[in-house]
Amino acid sequence: MIAKITGIIDTISLTDVIIDVNGIGYEIVIPLSTYDQLPQEGKKVTLKIFHYVREDAIILYGFATLEEKELFKLLTTVTGIGPKLALKILSSSNVNSLCEAIASSDIKTITKINGLGKKSSERLVIELKDKIHTISPEAAYGQAAVSKSLNKHAEAAMLALIQLGFKQDMARKVIKEVSSELTEKELNSENIIRLALQHLNS
Repeated sequence: MIAKITGIIDTISLTDVIIDVNGIGYEIVIPLSTYDQLPQEGKKVTLKIFHYVREDAIILYGFATLEEKELFKLLTTVTGIGPKLALKILSSSNVNSLCEAIASSDIKTITKINGLGKKSSERLVIELKDKIHTISPEAAYGQAAVSKSLNKHAEAAMLALIQLGFKQDMARKVIKEVSSELTEKELNSENIIRLALQHLNS
């Protein structure tokens, strides 16, 4: 399976790009979010690839970032959402905004995406809400502006609390509360878990 392609951009359109790799042109389907990040024709580029194979077609989907690719893959696991609709969704919203909307069950925002109705938006939230932290931890904790260190430690604390049997929504709420009580030096997964357990068991 092809996972990455590096080469020279031959031609670009809003929906696809042809990349020349040692004389071989690979046609790659892309979302608008990736199109906006591409260099000019004739320049070198690397795209993360989702190699889609079915009986009647082999399609290469390309993404500028690993987060885009992983979100695309996650979207295609939702009932009723295939690669074409997943690509349309990515073209209508950036990764962080979509992850935040899913994590917060913001159906109103999601239904504004072209191709998604209320029922499909609700299904998307139900099936992905507990998985979206793997793509965007900061969105899952509702803290888009927090530091990377907090994201890392909060994610570790979240997984630990879930393994201990606590509900994800409750764990997320407590982690947000206790993280604000810690200084930058104190901010680590051990301290977050310790304080979170004190809150949850009080």
